[in-house]
Amino acid sequence: MTLEWRWYEWQELPPDVLHAFLKLRSDIFVVEQNCVFSDMDGRDPACTHLCGFAGNELVAYLRLVPPGLKSPEAALGRLVVLKTQRGHGHSRRAIEIGLARCAERHPGVAVRIQAQAHLAPFYQSLGFVTHSAEYLEDGIPHVDMLRN
Repeated sequence: MTLEWRWYEWQELPPDVLHAFLKLRSDIFVVEQNCVFSDMDGRDPACTHLCGFAGNELVAYLRLVPPGLKSPEAALGRLVVLKTQRGHGHSRRAIEIGLARCAERHPGVAVRIQAQAHLAPFYQSLGFVTHSAEYLEDGIPHVDMLRN
């Protein structure tokens, strides 16, 4: 299934899209992964939000964090895909679209991700290189990765 991908600036977000991506993030990061953490970290208003729709249903999401907000690099994060839609390449496509937007908006700037450690091979296949030892973030093993 091909998704329709749309970028949103914070000020442009329709309330139903905002609710949909906050719910999707919460359903996956907090409920499915059984991880109690504050998903709403205060950075969303400064970020650009990529939403992947199947019809009217939000099934994938990615957040682009501008350089200087969280790290010196641009960052991609909060990547989520609805459980029933996993395995169809939506995560890869979201990262590819995110990388293209980073190159367009922040040419020559590296891109950082904080990857769950078990997903490092997936991100390596997209050109990311591990730049930290494994560490726990909210009880889940992570590694920092960069793509120049």
